[in-house]
Amino acid sequence: MSFPRAMVLTLTIATAVAAIVPTAMAAQSETAKALAGKPLTGSELTQLYRNRTWIWDHGGGYFAAKDNTFNAWSGKGSSASYGEGVWFTASGGRLCFDAEWHSAQGNAPALTCFSHREKNGVIYQRREPAGAWYIFKHARVKHDDAYLKLQLGDRVAGHIPRIKERLASN
Repeated sequence: MSFPRAMVLTLTIATAVAAIVPTAMAAQSETAKALAGKPLTGSELTQLYRNRTWIWDHGGGYFAAKDNTFNAWSGKGSSASYGEGVWFTASGGRLCFDAEWHSAQGNAPALTCFSHREKNGVIYQRREPAGAWYIFKHARVKHDDAYLKLQLGDRVAGHIPRIKERLASN
């Protein structure tokens, strides 16, 4: 049995929309929950990030307690870059890092901020200024919480000299 082309196209579009709608509804739900919570204090954010490395897919950023130094690296091979600067907390539950990034294309400053809110022990996070709210840490930490990417210690320092050397030789 074959279906008319218009019917197949309608079913394909309906299937795609059905896959998108729950995701959009979940994002709306997380936003409502986050906004119902309270912003984390500077002290709470410091406890969360101080002396930890935020592990990224290809890199990471280290939030040192001493002088609030921030060091990071990102990318692979010839696209690798590193950043050096400071981190700080700001009103509204924001954690920011302000760094000078160095890459094969040159240097550029970048200020990056994330907002944090808490409700019933759940910490929500979003990248500013317009990222989507998501659960950063459940009240009972789950195996896929982004919070678990904050690992104690400096896991960045060993990468930066290699990137600096590669950039200097170009």
